[in-house]
Amino acid sequence: MTSTGNVVKPSGMVTGSLIAISFGTVFIMVNSGGLPTPWPLIIRVAGVLAAAVLLVALFRQARTPTKAGGAADINGFTDRRYWIIVAAEVVALFGGLYLINSVWERPELAIAWVATVVGLHFFGLAWAWRLPLFHGLGAVMTALGLAGFMIAASGGSDATIALVAGVGSGVALLGTVVVALRQAAG
Repeated sequence: MTSTGNVVKPSGMVTGSLIAISFGTVFIMVNSGGLPTPWPLIIRVAGVLAAAVLLVALFRQARTPTKAGGAADINGFTDRRYWIIVAAEVVALFGGLYLINSVWERPELAIAWVATVVGLHFFGLAWAWRLPLFHGLGAVMTALGLAGFMIAASGGSDATIALVAGVGSGVALLGTVVVALRQAAG
């Protein structure tokens, strides 16, 4: 986001944060339902409150001028590398989900697969957009997805898989917005 004069916002910070807040909230809402009462309600309320606080902070940050001289603006969503990464993610995501659900009939593994693939795609985006922050997010989400597979292999419950791989990934996305906002505030 750019304005006149020498005031520059980090490229894509607002858009990326909105995406992270949206998907983070979805990860939390969808994957907390299998837990015993009252945990789904507690986790969902906490997730929505965190998202609301982050939205307020994001819009406040977006209105605050920052000094010019940050990283050069990048093409973002128009960059060919972005579309290659997203295409690979879509193929891996839906191909894997087909195998997990239709061939192996293990739907409880779906969230572990989603977290792993989404985590891996952040490594590509970190490279394409020169955003080191995405390396950390990619590592955390990939680790959470793989942990979900390990929980399943050790006989853990579907709710535990969803909590670790799903809710954990949602928290990681929201946490990354916190880090991005702190970096932008400089």
